[in-house]
Amino acid sequence: MKHLRALLLPFSFLYGLIVIVRNFLYDAGLFKSRRFDLPVISVGNLEVGGAGKSPMTEYLIQLLKDHYKLATLSRGYGRATKGFQIATATATASQVGDEPAQFKHKFPDVTVAVCEQRVDGITQLQHDHDLILLDDAYQHRAVKPGLSILLFDYNSLNNQRWVLPAGNYREPFFGKWRAGIIIITKCPADMPQQELEKIVTKIAPQPYQQMFFTSIAYLGLQNLDGVSNNTVIDADTTIFLLTGIANASPLLSHVKKQTSSVVHHNYPDHHRFSLKNITKLADEFAAHPSQKKVIITTEKDAQRLGEQELLPLVKKLPILVLPIGITFLHNGPEFDNMITEYVSEYR
Repeated sequence: MKHLRALLLPFSFLYGLIVIVRNFLYDAGLFKSRRFDLPVISVGNLEVGGAGKSPMTEYLIQLLKDHYKLATLSRGYGRATKGFQIATATATASQVGDEPAQFKHKFPDVTVAVCEQRVDGITQLQHDHDLILLDDAYQHRAVKPGLSILLFDYNSLNNQRWVLPAGNYREPFFGKWRAGIIIITKCPADMPQQELEKIVTKIAPQPYQQMFFTSIAYLGLQNLDGVSNNTVIDADTTIFLLTGIANASPLLSHVKKQTSSVVHHNYPDHHRFSLKNITKLADEFAAHPSQKKVIITTEKDAQRLGEQELLPLVKKLPILVLPIGITFLHNGPEFDNMITEYVSEYR
């Protein structure tokens, strides 16, 4: 596979050149990048795939929602609609995208909006809100956020930094200079200080950039309605794991710590589950001889199980949701202070 991707390097060179020229035109002011008169915080990454943007956005929502009227704004990847939309309490993934639907269901009092053109989205939101959180917008240069948070997945730090299509980078690594905060996500909870220092050297942040490290915090199981569930998972339990996320490896490792009997139904990121997919899951689940068995999925995947054509079958299955959060290593209060100070000073 590596040799095959190496054959794509000429195309990566062309793609990278286009991205560099585009960024230069924005930096030089030849392409317009608009700044707004309210705090705008962007969360993003350089690579395609999951670096933990949704848990970070949720962390920021939790930190700020009781003090400010905030809105999240996403592109709404994978939705069937177009243009500016505000998510309702019953919003589905096909209407607004899986991650925005997840935000709205977890934080019903927060405005959750989607719009391909973030400038248009912020323009419609700015007069009724104190601040805007942009999810997955690091490459959306038409908006100039007041603060950019750039995420790197700990598990990908040693990968080649090639841009698409030979590599996974959306833009060259030196694009990190635009971030005010850099966070290494999905770190081992017990990562030693020596390794932390090696990573800082590897990333080489600028003097104006603050670096933080987080690990995944797996929370208690819930049903599809978000109600806590007391199901006990032990070595005798068979888990049917249903995922359609960018990198299911950390989740798979986590559930295998509880039981070695795991049947993984693994699909691509943002996969829109079909009735055929869920029927296959239901048939395999019913045929499995284990007396203790359960289906576990992620919060993001659960949003795509709420489509009308799937609900009659989904409701018959014992599907549980495993939410995740983030835990800062060493200096979480410093991060919180940076965010709250930025918002209060900007306003």
